[in-house]
Amino acid sequence: MEDRLLGRTGIRVSRLCFGTMSFGDIADEATSEAMYRRCRDAGINFFDCANVYSAGRSEKILGKLIAAERDRIVLTSKVGFPVGTDPNDRGLSRRHIRSSIEASLKRLNTDRIDVLFAHTFDLDTPIDETLRALDLLVRQGKVLHIGASNWAAWQIAKGLGISVLLDLPAFSCVQPMYNLVKRQAEVEILALAREEGLGVITYSPLGGGLLTGKYGIGKRPDRGRLVENDVYRARYGAESCYETAESFAAYAAKRGIDPVTLAVAWVARHPAVTAPIIGARDVEQLEPSLAAADFVMDEAVYDEIAALSPTPSPATDRTEERIGLAYKGSDEKYR
Repeated sequence: MEDRLLGRTGIRVSRLCFGTMSFGDIADEATSEAMYRRCRDAGINFFDCANVYSAGRSEKILGKLIAAERDRIVLTSKVGFPVGTDPNDRGLSRRHIRSSIEASLKRLNTDRIDVLFAHTFDLDTPIDETLRALDLLVRQGKVLHIGASNWAAWQIAKGLGISVLLDLPAFSCVQPMYNLVKRQAEVEILALAREEGLGVITYSPLGGGLLTGKYGIGKRPDRGRLVENDVYRARYGAESCYETAESFAAYAAKRGIDPVTLAVAWVARHPAVTAPIIGARDVEQLEPSLAAADFVMDEAVYDEIAALSPTPSPATDRTEERIGLAYKGSDEKYR
């Protein structure tokens, strides 16, 4: 599998990253191990986890699996979301970050995490407090690089600026949601990442299963996150999402390509994306996502797929700029 540099870290990672959210949840230990082995056989060296996945079970299972080859694995985890009922069992305070990292290192059976993501933006903790806490972990060698997941572009940019001002480690990688029906990241996050040389690992390339070919206008499977999970039903509840899913499935069928392969390859084709995060409930479900690593998508196909969903407006909301109508003078019509 092709490898790529993760931003400016100097770390080379596989073109696909495997997300372990299913470990210890819909995938038991045996199934988790089978998926891990299949990923390694395919050339994946990049594994994404979080302290909240399956209430810590994902980290425990992944820790066992990587033990014999830790130095060959690029490992991520996250901190920020609630991990208990105590009011301090959440957020990006120094206190919570410190306790969370110790617990994660123990579960992962390792002495360091390659990239630790701030999993959410914490409105109650100043960014400089969070960055100072992460700086301590970097200086202790418990974390090698830091990143931000689910942060808006202005929040990432503010964090980068504070890091420079205070001479603290800066974000090396970001992890936004990105797929054919959720393209907000294109507006500013992906542009910011390219400008600042940040690695980008995007999650949910299949839209929670929406782009697998199983969904459409009035079409729903018997099981799946969009059927069983309230969060995913809300996230992809708009009828337009299902209209796009149906058009995309038809496009894939016309070309004889598994829609899963096509959806992952489309995300991977974006020049700012280092590696889409793929996931599955078992090895059989994993295969079409792995196939995306070998799928060559030319610009024409990329543009045809992009046209199946609305292109988000630019950050200025001046949509005329997207089609090349630049400002040409003081004439009123250009203001």
